[in-house]
Amino acid sequence: MSRPEDESRTELAWREIVENFGERAVLDDPPSSSEAPATTSADTPSDAPSSQSSTDLPEHLRDDDEVERREQAIAEAERFKPPPAPPLPVPRTWERGLAWAGIFVAPVIALVIGLLSIYVHPLVGWALVGWFVGGFAYLVFVMPKAPRDPWDDGSRV
Repeated sequence: MSRPEDESRTELAWREIVENFGERAVLDDPPSSSEAPATTSADTPSDAPSSQSSTDLPEHLRDDDEVERREQAIAEAERFKPPPAPPLPVPRTWERGLAWAGIFVAPVIALVIGLLSIYVHPLVGWALVGWFVGGFAYLVFVMPKAPRDPWDDGSRV
């Protein structure tokens, strides 16, 4: 249970918060080197790139907000740079390459023929279907048939 004097302290704290709420105060004079807070080696690199770009601007356009400069430096440092993509895999044998082409190329050719309403001999259509089914069957046939551990669910870490 709160006491009346606790409520007055709370009221004073809230009143102080409300009085100090608003825009940040603009300081005219930068602190001298003796009054400046000590910077660590971690702060120095983040301030260097933004200070170089801010010196190119006129005085009235410079941004002296230290927090914003740090946030920009952090965002720049945390930007994701993906590793280079690996080269496309090459099939081990020409038979596997032909089978994979049947899986991917034959349906694309059939789709283009259908969308563009190109007339082809029905034998060409059946050849595309045979290429797709034959490629799939070949790849399934040459799959490794290693015995599985009954407790293995297929996941790898």
